[in-house]
Amino acid sequence: MILSKLITPTGTTRKRLRAALLITPALAAVAVLSACSPQNGGSTSSTGDASASNVNLVVIGGASDDVFFSTVKRGIDDAAKVPEASGAKVTYLALKNYDNLGPDVAQLITNALGMKPSAIAVPDWVPTAEDPAIQSVIAAGIPVVIYNAGTWDQASKLGAMTYIGTDEYLAGKAAGEALGKAGSKNASCVNTVPGSTNLEDRCSGVKDGIAETGGTSSELALPATSFGNATAVTQAIKSNLQQNTSIDAVITVGGSDSEAAFAALTQANSTAKFITFGNSTTVDARIQAGTQLAFIDQQPYAQGFYSVSAMWQYVAYGLELPTKPILTGPAVITKDNVAAVIAGSAAGVR
Repeated sequence: MILSKLITPTGTTRKRLRAALLITPALAAVAVLSACSPQNGGSTSSTGDASASNVNLVVIGGASDDVFFSTVKRGIDDAAKVPEASGAKVTYLALKNYDNLGPDVAQLITNALGMKPSAIAVPDWVPTAEDPAIQSVIAAGIPVVIYNAGTWDQASKLGAMTYIGTDEYLAGKAAGEALGKAGSKNASCVNTVPGSTNLEDRCSGVKDGIAETGGTSSELALPATSFGNATAVTQAIKSNLQQNTSIDAVITVGGSDSEAAFAALTQANSTAKFITFGNSTTVDARIQAGTQLAFIDQQPYAQGFYSVSAMWQYVAYGLELPTKPILTGPAVITKDNVAAVIAGSAAGVR
């Protein structure tokens, strides 16, 4: 998997990320697949003394109708083939929706704990609601991987093994910088899951990124019930564009809202620059055609794949990658490099 235009932190920005800790997906894949082979001589730790048939790796993730998490799930399913071949089990617990995000995830964590898991992987979307449940898992001696949402600092404080994902603030900043370079001065960052820390960090990053070229950005926070409701999202963005004619850029922080946002731009006859987080075949086509500026990729397939692999390595062989965090993005995909990801999109892994 190609990680194009990887954004790495510089200076004192987001000190929690250090260039020395960066690992490319290609290198990580080698480490993961090698570590999963018994021939490598990995010694079994105290977590790996049970037979593989008793191993249950639990992954908590997004709703089944979430396009982004369908790609995460593909990575989970592919990685699960290794432990399942040894008789272990990988269980995926999906949210029904995002209406009550933090408490619902906390309940899934509690449910997972009752399943006597060998390890748990979970996004830390709403720390205030989720962290007590995560801490109860760790206190029970069960390894935890934080993936998709969170930071290494956050995961480390909780006592989790690692964080696998992108830095959301830097991802947003990359989007803001791209808009600024394209000449935008007034951006609208659309958030259909307000309260989710990772999405709010994206909008915060957009604001700081576009500010570097003298621009500004405001967050359009919509009710969580609008997530997946294309009509509601389209109407809200269209109304915002019509009421604020100076808006010259729109960013959707959730990939599921990209089509609704593009429909709003079309209906409002807006020439605003358009960036999405996450992609699809239609996003790729728009970028090729020049009707969308870019998308910000965090490689969800890699997040699902490496989360399962990291848990399996540790539980089965006592192996733990020293690279922390394992970054899967952000990458800025534009007309210049979109051809490199189209094959991956068609295969369901981008």
